[in-house]
Amino acid sequence: MTDSTPLTLETPAEHPFAQFVRILGKGKRGARSLTREEAREAMGMLLDEKVEDTQLGAFLMLLRHKEESPEELAGFTEALRARLQAPGLAVDIDWPTYAGKKRHLPWFLLAAKCLADNGVRIFMHGGGAHTAGRLYTEQLLETLQIPLCRNWQDVGVALDNQHLAFMPLMDWAPQLQRMIDLRNTLGLRSPIHSLARILNPLAARCGLQSIFHPGYQAVHRDASGLLGDCAIVIKGDGGEIEVNPDSASHLYGTRDGQSWDEEWPALSAQRHVKPAQLDPQELKAVWRGEREDSYGQMALLSTIALALRGLGEPRETAFEKALQYWEARNRSI
Repeated sequence: MTDSTPLTLETPAEHPFAQFVRILGKGKRGARSLTREEAREAMGMLLDEKVEDTQLGAFLMLLRHKEESPEELAGFTEALRARLQAPGLAVDIDWPTYAGKKRHLPWFLLAAKCLADNGVRIFMHGGGAHTAGRLYTEQLLETLQIPLCRNWQDVGVALDNQHLAFMPLMDWAPQLQRMIDLRNTLGLRSPIHSLARILNPLAARCGLQSIFHPGYQAVHRDASGLLGDCAIVIKGDGGEIEVNPDSASHLYGTRDGQSWDEEWPALSAQRHVKPAQLDPQELKAVWRGEREDSYGQMALLSTIALALRGLGEPRETAFEKALQYWEARNRSI
């Protein structure tokens, strides 16, 4: 039987995105990081859906293997910001929440509510529940009466009325959400999990970021500095923006293009025993003043102070204000 498939006699044109895969994957000696401009162009093509699925997977995994540079993160962020159709909303704190908690309850949510109660305008965003055994912000919005917003208009209303709004990534950057959702296909988290923390889509006065893996905190701080953003990066508990009171915390900050570092000592003399299970009703009970939780209250007060530090308060004043804010909270929930 004769094969009827015609021979390829002309060299096919290379796909425009292939250059970026080649830059990252050209072997130990030939591979390099993308420049900021290349990263901006590459992410632009990804966001505009001008790449093949095979290229997307290869690009994300090569980038993860190499580890992102500050210039790459800055370029990726610039590409997204250039395509966002977000209104000009006044926001004090950009609060990404993508990791979920597994050892302790998400006390940072009470910190955010307390700050909002005291007039601090907070925009939270997350990528949905993606790992079994973790408790995600999206699962607690109704329980803690945090407004779920599905468009920018709803965000504006929530910020004006409650000073706190949560909007899923899928509603303002669906292409990035799709990349995050590839985790179960690729078997690994992609760099988009960390990129989402730096985006600060509404140009908040300060972006808080939690990066769990050592060495990445300074990279994110430097990327925010390149973007001209004010940011504080910590190794938060479980990957969320929550100060762990049982450990010393290193703050990686940037403001007006200048980097700064600060060490916060542990608040607790000994480590707390992690709870046997995570019961969200415990959050409500502590908020209402019906129950005491040593770890939780230290964690949320420190996290309130972290946000205030990002808004320019010195550490000592930030902790004083944090306690005042907590004691003056509206306990109904």
